[in-house]
Amino acid sequence: MLEILIAVLAFFRAIALASEPSNFEQRTSFAAADNAPSLNVSSCPGYTVVSERHFTRGLIIQLALGGPACDAFGRDIQNLTVEVTYETLTRLHVNIYDSEKAQFTIPPDVIFLSSGEDDATLKTRSDLTFHYTPKPFEFWITRRSDPHGTPLFDTRAQSLPPTPIPPVIPTDNGTALDGFPLVFEDQYLQLTSALPLGANIYGLGEVLASSGFRRDVGTNGGIGTVQTMWARDSPDPIDENIYGSHPIYLEHRYDERTKRSKSHGVFHFGAAGTDIMLLTPPASPVSLIQYRMVGGTLDFYFFSGPSPQKVIEQYGTLVGLPTWQPAWGFGFHLCRWGYRDVNDTRDQVHKMREANIPLEVMWNDIDLYHALRDFTTDPVSFPPDQMAAFIGELTANHQHYIPIVDAGIAKLVNASDVYDPYTRGNELDVWMKNPDGSEYLGQVWPGYTVFPDWFANNTHVLWTEALRNWSNSGVNYSGIWLDVNEPSSFCIGSCGTGANLTAATIPTMFFPGTPGNLVTEYPEGYNATIWGPSGNITINGTLTFGNHSVSKSLSKRGLGAAADPDANLNDPPYALHNADGFLSTHTVSTNATHANGVVELDVHNMWGIMEEKTTHLALLDIHPGKRPFLISRSTFPSSGRWTGHWLGDNISKWQYMYLSIQGVLQFQLFQIPFVGADTCGFQGNTDEELCNRWMQLSAFMPFYRNHNVRSALSQEPYRWDSVANASRTAINIRYSLLPYWYTLFANASLYGSPPIRALFFEFPDEPELFAVDRQYLIGRDLLVTPVLTPNVSTVDGIFPGQGRVIWRDWYTHEVVDAAISANTTLDAPLGHINVHIRDGSAFLLYDKPAYTIEETRQSPLSLLVSQAADGYAFGTVYFDDGESVPPTPNTTLTISARKGEVVVRPSGDYGIAQALEKVIVLGAASERPSSVSINGRDVRQWDFDVSLQRLVISGIEVKIHQSPVVIAWHA
Repeated sequence: MLEILIAVLAFFRAIALASEPSNFEQRTSFAAADNAPSLNVSSCPGYTVVSERHFTRGLIIQLALGGPACDAFGRDIQNLTVEVTYETLTRLHVNIYDSEKAQFTIPPDVIFLSSGEDDATLKTRSDLTFHYTPKPFEFWITRRSDPHGTPLFDTRAQSLPPTPIPPVIPTDNGTALDGFPLVFEDQYLQLTSALPLGANIYGLGEVLASSGFRRDVGTNGGIGTVQTMWARDSPDPIDENIYGSHPIYLEHRYDERTKRSKSHGVFHFGAAGTDIMLLTPPASPVSLIQYRMVGGTLDFYFFSGPSPQKVIEQYGTLVGLPTWQPAWGFGFHLCRWGYRDVNDTRDQVHKMREANIPLEVMWNDIDLYHALRDFTTDPVSFPPDQMAAFIGELTANHQHYIPIVDAGIAKLVNASDVYDPYTRGNELDVWMKNPDGSEYLGQVWPGYTVFPDWFANNTHVLWTEALRNWSNSGVNYSGIWLDVNEPSSFCIGSCGTGANLTAATIPTMFFPGTPGNLVTEYPEGYNATIWGPSGNITINGTLTFGNHSVSKSLSKRGLGAAADPDANLNDPPYALHNADGFLSTHTVSTNATHANGVVELDVHNMWGIMEEKTTHLALLDIHPGKRPFLISRSTFPSSGRWTGHWLGDNISKWQYMYLSIQGVLQFQLFQIPFVGADTCGFQGNTDEELCNRWMQLSAFMPFYRNHNVRSALSQEPYRWDSVANASRTAINIRYSLLPYWYTLFANASLYGSPPIRALFFEFPDEPELFAVDRQYLIGRDLLVTPVLTPNVSTVDGIFPGQGRVIWRDWYTHEVVDAAISANTTLDAPLGHINVHIRDGSAFLLYDKPAYTIEETRQSPLSLLVSQAADGYAFGTVYFDDGESVPPTPNTTLTISARKGEVVVRPSGDYGIAQALEKVIVLGAASERPSSVSINGRDVRQWDFDVSLQRLVISGIEVKIHQSPVVIAWHA
């Protein structure tokens, strides 16, 4: 697929250069060689404090340039303002901006941030304290409780290693460190902070990091990290910038003296293209983080934590909490690029039903479109009346349908062409433009395309009309899939300007599956020379992955730049580490202009979130009172208010199944918790074993969708018996756990609590967990240990708690004999994923999971309690109707346990119709009880397993929504 993209780009770059159509221009203030930027900050003078003024919640500092301008990558800005605001007890805001406010900043009507509390005492009560020196101006942040401890953020030169420093990453000259002054130019800003040597840093994405969830700061054999914030359509490369931009990090510090840890967070609020470097120079006693931006301001927020979960919640309070997900969104979703027509799509639904593999949502990729145009259906392969009938069948069976929406809108190719979305957009004047005011024309799948300008006054009108008309035409969708919204464009600049519009169709050679572009690679690790052409997991009982010998057998495995006539819009003097090089490669060019006068250079990273917000609000208008369901690719801080996310165009390889875990963990920090990967892989050919393991893993992730590329081997889970069996088992567990999933996401939407957690989130004082990203927790109580390598029947995993926690097997309820602070080897035959229950937990389950979420929600209930050694257990369960936009009637059940007793207490106004029909208590007692009662009445039908200390109560029918339920057992 990467080769396809390269070929596409080369083809259209050739078109663009040949036709010379573009208004793609370069403007620079450095016309003469002697005025050229120095590209070196060593002579930059920094800034000096001119004045200071206190106000109710903080202080305002005025700065002036501390000496002759260095003009390293632009023009030094003479006067700056620093606003320091103690916004809450746990949040400190430090905003450094140009006093004339000429630099671009994100408008509050695009992203609204919480302003905090109006409380004058916060200056003296805040968890965080701001300090500074006047000449040069340098600042640092400490905890109020530890004013002399290592600062959380420290820009002082005395805290950083001496400069100049040669490239810290030898292969990258851009990692040379010439100096650490505060630099604030029109097209270059720089700020550096010291970090503890080998700091535990998490976040800063979106990225597939070779180092794992914990970022490489250049110690312990690492080389360091350059994380670029520039949204990019590229099929999941490793250690490069990709679809989204999230300049938020969590640092987790462990004190060797006290054996305790604290976390804090740092968030830069800005849309400018940015390099964020995590480096440790040779022999340096500290690591460091450096921000390099090509515009905007230095607008920082600091969160005091002190736990990882608190940092994440504090960030959510600032940028906005995640949108409420409809209950049906937690079902299994199926898609592929390559379903030929409506009958092919319908066949998948029927075959899933025949295989008894639950299917909640059926999707279509761009095959659905007429001439590859948004908001259309092909009149031959997906006729509107047949689509309406098909979606009606899904609805009647409590299933759902989701289509794709791409970013580019096709331009009319001639006078007889009819395409209402384009025509209506012209009437409303909502397309992005060239600097001269003409229509900006890029190129995507349908040919030459325009792009919605989300800053224009009427774009929401167009978008809502287009989505409503599409729905009314027969595509009665339940949600929308937003793709290629970085946005992607296959040519450089406005290549359609002046071009022959009828010659713009993508050559069919670039479509997977067409002659010259067949997906013919065997699955990873398969040797066709030895094993023949089948691609099977085994041949005559012998495993084939990596097996190159028949005899071998393996057993284990402001307006900003737009208002600056001298700004270089297309090629800023500081070269970001954009993996595509030129910033306008494979996207809308940086000099494209928006209705409010801003240019794409300043707002590129926000294109996706602005589309997400507009689409979310449109769906609210089209389906009043119903929770919008969106999955989107390009995201930005606060995207979670509007959408979920999938991890993009991954690859059908074992490494990418592993990488999906760090991806999901990243997006918990980013406050976009409803996230998942293309299960079994999108690009290339999967195989039975990989798909088997991946279908199990994704069943324990928030968003669960199987999706693959056109012409690759089919990978629907019914295709292999072993995958079908593994899928049925995993989905059965997932659906039984729906009350737990639903409650976790209610807590995410109410409080910002992450549903998926790295092990150290819950066990912050255990250093052996800080780098673990091959296991994870669902909430606080379920530990998932997947198999992530081929040809094995066991898996190693660590059990947190350092021996103080009892972990029980989900399937057998047996207590794990776990090694302390080290790996334990677990049986993991094909078709089995290890899941373990933490002691002190309580789950309400659907006792009889059904084919769909709606049917499952009618299931009787069961209670599973895993008591700690002292009898303690606790859990909550949130209920509502699963689809209405809150506030809506709801009820919360609180489950608490002590020795000999479990109590369920309801609170709320939502009626829970289902009865409690089974209770299982693990760790209930060491000997068989003499009697068991519910609300004081003896229960006759119960059993006790001494070896498991398991009490099972069955044959009951207890209502739980009206009054407390007391379950007791007596020695």
